[in-house]
Amino acid sequence: MSREEVLERLQPVFRDVFDDDSITVTAETTAADVDGWDSLEHINLINAVEQAFGMKFDMGQILTMKNVGEMADIILSRI
Repeated sequence: MSREEVLERLQPVFRDVFDDDSITVTAETTAADVDGWDSLEHINLINAVEQAFGMKFDMGQILTMKNVGEMADIILSRI
């Protein structure tokens, strides 16, 4: 699976978690770019991503992710 494919699979996860079909995620997308992406929704997002990809992030990874691209890179390293 490529980074682009991971980003494509993340798109519907973000749209579902944030209940917004207009969200378009890119590698550079950050919490500041998505309305409602606060600490509580971050937990919901992490759970949804873990379920979608059948993997688990460790706490260090969750705390250091700066953007969706870093999330995709972690996913790629874990699947």
